Amino acid sequence: MQESILILAGGGPAPGINTVIGTVSKVFLKAGYRVIGLHQGYKTLFGEDTDFQEIDFKQADNIYKTGGSFLQMSRYKPKDEEFNTRFFVQNNVKLLLTIGGDDTASTANRISRFLIRNEVDVKNIHVPKTIDNDLPLPEGQPTFGYHSAKEEGVRLAQTVYEDARTSGNWFIVSAMGREAGHLAFGIGAACHYPMIIIPEMFNKTKITIGKIIRLVISAMIKRRILGISYGAAIISEGVFHFLPDEEILNTGITFTFDEHGHPELGNVSKAHIFNVLVQQKLQELNIAVKSRPVELGYELRCVRPNGFDLMYCNLLGIGVKKLFDAGYSGCMVTSDPAGDIYPLFLKDVADEKGKVKPRLVNINSQKAQMVYEWNTQYIEPGDYEAARRYVANPEEYDFQKILNW
Repeated sequence: MQESILILAGGGPAPGINTVIGTVSKVFLKAGYRVIGLHQGYKTLFGEDTDFQEIDFKQADNIYKTGGSFLQMSRYKPKDEEFNTRFFVQNNVKLLLTIGGDDTASTANRISRFLIRNEVDVKNIHVPKTIDNDLPLPEGQPTFGYHSAKEEGVRLAQTVYEDARTSGNWFIVSAMGREAGHLAFGIGAACHYPMIIIPEMFNKTKITIGKIIRLVISAMIKRRILGISYGAAIISEGVFHFLPDEEILNTGITFTFDEHGHPELGNVSKAHIFNVLVQQKLQELNIAVKSRPVELGYELRCVRPNGFDLMYCNLLGIGVKKLFDAGYSGCMVTSDPAGDIYPLFLKDVADEKGKVKPRLVNINSQKAQMVYEWNTQYIEPGDYEAARRYVANPEEYDFQKILNW
């Protein structure tokens, strides 16, 4: 029976998934393998009616440059008791190739160990993807999809900034990112946003909603002092990962709740939450500034990959074949800035419980420090006298004091 490889994509989409699928398919088809694409992630893999299709060269060539995912994705996480060898044996699968984040990769490892125990030889190699750029790859290596998503985010954020100038208003922008602020920081810095708020900047003080609101208003007052009535602030959704439920509920925003009683943040715009709270504080201070919310998230995930990600994902796809031929399994494929391929094993980046820690923005790096020192605008001691025209206690809106920097 012809040997085959099985490809699946888990989690949420990121630009470049189809580039990886197309490249891997072409390379393995050329080597004589049958290529099987699995829809819905792991959801139907162990059932009687597995949702799959064969991928031929023409199909691989057509999807290579497109956004989204040719293979339907899913966040489904099978339990160990669901595992069986049926599909792998019936289709003579020699490689399980997964595209996704750490959950998708760790599930593939569990499946691989199960197959080994049942004497079915299937290697597993993972291609790490996320627009959040928060997987712990070696320094200087982005996760694929990040640059394309950031580029689209910059395009939208620049348009928003131009709207702010045109209308004389402010915009409160929220960006995806899970626990990390890479996307918000990258977009905000590229667009010269007056205020960029990410969870990593609270490295010397506890994150609170009050501090976030004061940082935004600090930028608004500073811009007024500079004679500018408009602006934009971008806030990473990651700040919510560090806020207790009680503080979130005390905002007065209406939430739905999950089965554990936690507010379902995915059902409400984070930009809306912060815009409402900023407006409430501005009214309390009697500062006449209009602001509007803009959410940047789902608009970024399925754009066409840019030139960087097209080349990067091409290298990762070819790299899968290189690692497979070298006998590697249970690893992620990585490509350094020179384009050289290396394996990265989950055990080397996971904690003692097997959880992969997210890669956060290095707030102490020169890049971050320069952006916050020179690109952003906020109240400093030299602004106190002018700021008293707007607030009685300008020191409470001092950027350095808020963050305890």
